[in-house]
Amino acid sequence: MADKAQKRQRFESVYNILRDELLDYLRQEGMPHDAISWYHRNLDYNVPGGKLNRGMSVVDSVQILKGRPLDDTEYFKAALLGWCIELLQAFFLVSDDMMDQSVTRRGQPCWYRVEGVNYIAVNDSFMLEGAIYYLLKKHFRAEPYYVHLLELFHDTTFQTEIGQLIDLITAPEDHVDLSKFSLEKHQKIVIYKTAYYSFYLPVALAMYMCGIPHGADPSSDPYALAQSILIPLGEYFQVQDDFLDFAAPPEVLGKIGTDIVDNKCSWCVNTALALASPEQRKVLDENYGRKDKEAEQRVKALYEELGIREKYAEYEENAYKRIMALIETIPERPQAKGGEVTLKREVFKVFLDKIYKRQK
Repeated sequence: MADKAQKRQRFESVYNILRDELLDYLRQEGMPHDAISWYHRNLDYNVPGGKLNRGMSVVDSVQILKGRPLDDTEYFKAALLGWCIELLQAFFLVSDDMMDQSVTRRGQPCWYRVEGVNYIAVNDSFMLEGAIYYLLKKHFRAEPYYVHLLELFHDTTFQTEIGQLIDLITAPEDHVDLSKFSLEKHQKIVIYKTAYYSFYLPVALAMYMCGIPHGADPSSDPYALAQSILIPLGEYFQVQDDFLDFAAPPEVLGKIGTDIVDNKCSWCVNTALALASPEQRKVLDENYGRKDKEAEQRVKALYEELGIREKYAEYEENAYKRIMALIETIPERPQAKGGEVTLKREVFKVFLDKIYKRQK
């Protein structure tokens, strides 16, 4: 446990350096003191408070790929790329909370609900995104893979925004229409909204930093191979998240599940819709997405009746086998020419082991 806390502490120490670099840039440009202190508060409130899994997995992946501990310069660069993902995440969450009119995030009021912030949070979210490109330019401009980093962040941002659009128009909180839901649509949302930026992005950044080149064609491209493993992995993670929101006791999950009352386009409701008889469908139509404890209980009782727990157990086993089979297409002992870094199974196994059969 101490090791985990130390790892987090070391990673967080890089955030302080990067935040100060961003504030120094505003100072150099002669920005007024109140603008600098506002940006300072925006960064500190929205960027470092989460679990930091995405950011720290860049460092872990670089270390696995290189097969040795990183020196201080390598660690700083890997952690910087990790913090760029955390900035991207903060940009998404600040704006997402406004779109959803959420109340709290990470145990504190959402940024737009902080006194005096309100719609300034729109611009604040842009400034969190802008920080990514300032830091990449400052620290990676001379690297041969710089353009790859830029393209990766831009592509992933656009993919996530497309996923968010499908989610927003499919499942608005104030208008329940289950005819818009389907397992196919759910899959599109989770792949675009979550899997690319949470799973593919950290590993692809680590691969670029380690100098892994693209293959001549898609069949020999290590990035295409990584994507073919990490996107199903991200999909499995989100399906699991949806299931735990319904099935995990709040004291284990650490929060109270709200997907049913919030009209979320969740794996559970989409699976239920695919299995439901006309009478059961009527129960879903009348009770799903209602801000009413009894309606929520009726949906949960229907999930039990339809065997959602068993369906999930079956899904989980199949997903695990499918992803393991994909990981095993990577050679166990890759043949690397002197000094070259190649893709390793362990990068993906670490992700899968963290997720498989998790309870929260």
